[in-house]
Amino acid sequence: MTTLPLTSDGPRGRGGDRAWPRGLPALVRSELRLFLRDPGTVFFSLVLPAVLLLGVGLALPGMRDPVTDAGPVWDGLTPIATFVPVVLATAIAAPALSTMPTFVAGYRERGVLRRLSATPMRPQGVLLAQVAVNVVAFVVAAALGVAVAAVVFEIVAPRQVGLLVLALALGAASTFGVGLVIAAVAPKGSTAGGVGMLVYFPMLFLAGLWTPGPVMPDAVAAVGRFTPLGAAGQAMGEAWFGTGLPALQLAVMVAWVLVLYPLSARLFRWS
Repeated sequence: MTTLPLTSDGPRGRGGDRAWPRGLPALVRSELRLFLRDPGTVFFSLVLPAVLLLGVGLALPGMRDPVTDAGPVWDGLTPIATFVPVVLATAIAAPALSTMPTFVAGYRERGVLRRLSATPMRPQGVLLAQVAVNVVAFVVAAALGVAVAAVVFEIVAPRQVGLLVLALALGAASTFGVGLVIAAVAPKGSTAGGVGMLVYFPMLFLAGLWTPGPVMPDAVAAVGRFTPLGAAGQAMGEAWFGTGLPALQLAVMVAWVLVLYPLSARLFRWS
């Protein structure tokens, strides 16, 4: 295997600056068509968060009864309401840690990336195309989850909409960075899928999938705030239900983005 250096020649724009990767729009369209042709991927990436919210809210007893002893931020809310930031974290995690790495590594395994290496496409272009398609999937999944929360469970509107959007965007960017590193080096699709799942469940645990909102132990919250998805879940929870600024969590997500994206491009292997 050979690693493509970041200094490899590529198309350049006016003044010698690198232009947008050549062929990227066509590659994005192709990736989107392939994504939509796989029913399992579509369900896992688009529908699972909403189904998870419905299952928890309708099947578990007491999830729609107001909380009365969880502290000033949570009192009066229903347990299913505290689950909404976790559902948004799930919407991020599925495409970022499973779908995207598996697709890219599968292309490497089948020699597709090796053929692309003979074109002007740079590693950034290949990774950007996958990120673009899976970000669309994440946005759709998040919208479906919020719609279910609003229509079925009548969840209250977030208190800090701007902060929620920022936390959601940074959470997606940082978690996709983890997936990009897996995608950059995994030799096979099965390997990428396995590594992705090994990361997927611990990160969702730290984001509060099993212990959302007020029932999260302090030790789990302390560790979680330094992980991309855990920081995202805590920041989104504060944006939805609180009035403060989760500065540490926001800074953690930015730091992950600054580290993981350059690292994934540097480690990227065509074959």
